Amino acid sequence: MERTTARRRNALFALFFLPGLAISSWVTRTPDIRDLLGASTAEMGLVLFGLSAGSMIGILSSGRFVARIGTRPVVAAGILTTVASMPVVGVGAGLHSPWLVTAGLFLFGLGMGCGEVAMNVEGADVERLIGRAVLPTMHGFFSLGTVAGAVIGMALTAARFPVPWHLVLVGLLSVPVALLAIRIIPPGNGRSVPATVKTATPSSRTPLWRDQILLLIGVVVLAMALAEGAANDWLPLIMVDGHGLDAALGSLVYVAFSAAMTIGRFGGGWFLTRFGRATVLGASAVIGGVGLVLVVFVDNAFVAGAAVLLWGLGASLGFPVALSAAADSGPDPTARVSLVATAGYVAFLVGPPALGFLGEHYGLRNAMIVVLGLLAVAAVAAFTLSRRLPTTPGPVPDDDLTSVPT
Repeated sequence: MERTTARRRNALFALFFLPGLAISSWVTRTPDIRDLLGASTAEMGLVLFGLSAGSMIGILSSGRFVARIGTRPVVAAGILTTVASMPVVGVGAGLHSPWLVTAGLFLFGLGMGCGEVAMNVEGADVERLIGRAVLPTMHGFFSLGTVAGAVIGMALTAARFPVPWHLVLVGLLSVPVALLAIRIIPPGNGRSVPATVKTATPSSRTPLWRDQILLLIGVVVLAMALAEGAANDWLPLIMVDGHGLDAALGSLVYVAFSAAMTIGRFGGGWFLTRFGRATVLGASAVIGGVGLVLVVFVDNAFVAGAAVLLWGLGASLGFPVALSAAADSGPDPTARVSLVATAGYVAFLVGPPALGFLGEHYGLRNAMIVVLGLLAVAAVAAFTLSRRLPTTPGPVPDDDLTSVPT
């Protein structure tokens, strides 16, 4: 049993790594892609809307698919769509076609959104089997993927390696890893079964959107997802347009952000055990906010580059810890993760085009003030949760009939 769980955990590590590799490959080449498309900041916001729209469609449908057919086929569809999107983006950039790049980003968002709930339901189940926090480490592999992709992207940007070939190769090399990892995910997990008399209590019939704890977690996820997504979408351009760095150095700053995210996620377990989920979420919002204040208001490229480390550390634990808490907050973890993840993807939907339009009129640095305000709200929400949130993942209850046992 322990060996099977370990293999399942390692497969999820790989499946989280690949989307990180893909998204940072795209992000580090955004200045080059913008130039190939001849797009303004506002037009790039519209291109990014494809990513957001695909993400929302994927996230809104994922929970239902998981409940009907289980996590494995949903994970497979999500990760393979994500991998296939990179060549589409690359070819679109090579053909100077904003519509094809938008379509590729739509596929990327669709794959990410579709697989997000399923992989987090899998991760939460592994957490309950192991009895300790594992989701931050899994999301740490996503961040590790972003570091790897960002380092490669920075090097290829400096070498003026063609964007189309770069993104096509990322897609082709990711396919065999994805196929091997998918085979290890067990079938049936997450699939809903009919409730028994024992579970059909008045409390279980209460709509999840009226659950106050879940709503507060959703607020935290929305802010943290926007803080992370704003960096993924705009950080190289913030450093290039807002602080005067060249494209290669802008990519280097994104590498630093990704590295800080990775360190935060791999090192977050100790803080979660020591201080609990709510305190870690509140502190994360404050730390990320301090980093953003320096990036926005200090007109010094060196200070801004260093502050990105605080931004990354602050954003690192918000999404995985909140999803873990949502899964552990009551019955039907699939629906709970789906609802909270949807709040996060609202940030991905609204964030890129909104920040792009604000950046067009007021500058990208000033547009980040919106993210800063939401982080302040998230800090208040997190500390409100301090007496109501489970501190660490609990064991699988014997009467949990919301999913098929694996």
